[in-house]
Amino acid sequence: MAGRRISDEPGFVLHRYDWSESSLILEVFTRRHGRVALVARGAKKPSSNFRPVLLPLQPLRLAFSADGEIRTLKDAEWVGGQVMPTGDALLSGYYLNELLLRLLARDDAHPTLFDAYASAVQVLASEHGEALEPALRAFELLLLRDIGLLPALDMQTLAMAPLAEDGLYSLVPEGGLVQAGPHDGRASLPAAAWRALEVALGQPAPFHAVLRQTAGAMAGLKPQLRVLLHYHCGVSTLRTRQLMKDLQSL
Repeated sequence: MAGRRISDEPGFVLHRYDWSESSLILEVFTRRHGRVALVARGAKKPSSNFRPVLLPLQPLRLAFSADGEIRTLKDAEWVGGQVMPTGDALLSGYYLNELLLRLLARDDAHPTLFDAYASAVQVLASEHGEALEPALRAFELLLLRDIGLLPALDMQTLAMAPLAEDGLYSLVPEGGLVQAGPHDGRASLPAAAWRALEVALGQPAPFHAVLRQTAGAMAGLKPQLRVLLHYHCGVSTLRTRQLMKDLQSL
């Protein structure tokens, strides 16, 4: 890719850091190039065209140099079509961004996951409160599946056996999908719910299919995905989740 320029690339800003008095380092998620680090020279100047554009949770078209570990941003254009999320939806968007920053390697394309992220951000921007939690769970599942950390949900992982029709199953970090014991205290879902999620994950454009399934499985699904994500992120609590807790306690 040395010497080339990437143009007209769909992307979202995940995070931004001060680099100098006038410039920023951006972590962006792009459709064809994955997570990329960019330097936006002069972006903090009042006269910069970048200043009003480089916002999180907003769809952009980007142009940047193709060489180096940190590339140079050449152009950024707001695509439009959605407003900035607010309140809980904004914090939820920052949570999705933190997951991507922690779990995605740089320069590793995930186009299907990018499309799922764009769809999730649209849900957040629409501020439909009842869809907020299912959208987060749907994205978590798609993220884990896309990076190879979610086992097949229509069979017992270690036993490689079908799910019993009347069985309850738990998703655990080191064992995959395992049958839940009557006294083990773990959250679980019935076999039919896991199978429905697996079918939804296999759809060509899976986000909305998975969203519909998560809406009916929130109580059992949320704690299982939280444990799995914390395990793979190597943390006991994500920063954005702790921020949500702190704000709720005020």
